[in-house]
Amino acid sequence: MDTDALTAGVLRELRAPRPYPALSLTMPTHRTAPDNAQDPVRLRNLVAEAGHRLDADPRVSRETAAAIRAELDRAVDEVDPRRALDSLVVLATADEHQVWQLPRTAPERVVLSDSYLTRNLVAAKAQARPYWALTVAADHATLWNGTDGGIEVRETGGFPLTAPKEPPNPQREERIGDTPSTFTDEDTRNFFRTVDEKLRALLAADPRPLYVMGLPPALSLLDDVGECARSAVGRVAKGAPADLPPADVLDELRPALEEGARQATADVEGRLDNARSARTFAGGLDEVWAAVREGRVGLIAVEEHFQATVRVTDGHLEPVAEGTTAAADPEIREDVVDELIEAALDGGADVVFVEDDSLAGHGRIAAALRF
Repeated sequence: MDTDALTAGVLRELRAPRPYPALSLTMPTHRTAPDNAQDPVRLRNLVAEAGHRLDADPRVSRETAAAIRAELDRAVDEVDPRRALDSLVVLATADEHQVWQLPRTAPERVVLSDSYLTRNLVAAKAQARPYWALTVAADHATLWNGTDGGIEVRETGGFPLTAPKEPPNPQREERIGDTPSTFTDEDTRNFFRTVDEKLRALLAADPRPLYVMGLPPALSLLDDVGECARSAVGRVAKGAPADLPPADVLDELRPALEEGARQATADVEGRLDNARSARTFAGGLDEVWAAVREGRVGLIAVEEHFQATVRVTDGHLEPVAEGTTAAADPEIREDVVDELIEAALDGGADVVFVEDDSLAGHGRIAAALRF
């Protein structure tokens, strides 16, 4: 599965406690040849390591170990090398498995615990910058799932919606004097109320920036009968046929998406500037880590490709030599940035990814604190 399937509900379910052991396997992967030739070998080696860990754990019965190994084998069979991105995450218990291919690197590791390791999933989801786009016309509304990687139709939350078609009613036309304008017709207004209701429920379940596209009368009516479109990050006043191809939708949305990204960057810079003025600013991995642990962070800005391996010593993070792994030292955190991001999001902070080198003066990561 890909990151666009990682709704807030899915992440909550993945973080739920499970009977020990819940096995999490993560590894970096490669998108193209020749580097991707090594991925199947590394995966087999990690699966073998997982099997040895299960056999050596006195808390794991032989039956449970065998069941998890069987789930791992099924997971390996499902891995599609043609869809490889930057990392692979395999989650397995005795009665289920999941495979996630992510556009964000993850360290090579096997973890046995009473819940799945989700920090890599959470960080990849945040980095993908997901958004919703709604294309709307008088008789249909289509929902689009967008990320940095592209856009596609999403069938969820009652979408796509099509207005019910009613046969012409000459008596009604005689009573009102003429056929009503499409966007003043009460049936159309009711349809748009339904669109707004479905959209409101969707945004409550999976909050994301929203973009809307449609003819000016359609957008005006959506504003008039509901609430969601008024808070849209961007809008495109253009016709939206029900069968509009994804590439065309993305082309039409691109100026609004670029403006939304510029505004988001400006907002982040403004919040960090205000934090400096108010002396509620933290810069660098160790400072931000400490603030997250204390629940003080309101916003974290982190460079796109910032990753770090550190050792935790007396509550502080210390850099370690390149190539050091958790297998050599239990105090090593190979994916501390992703761990920090997950903890920050759990604490209600906003997490945004910014261009590489834009935070070079602050150790690649910075935060605005609540207090």
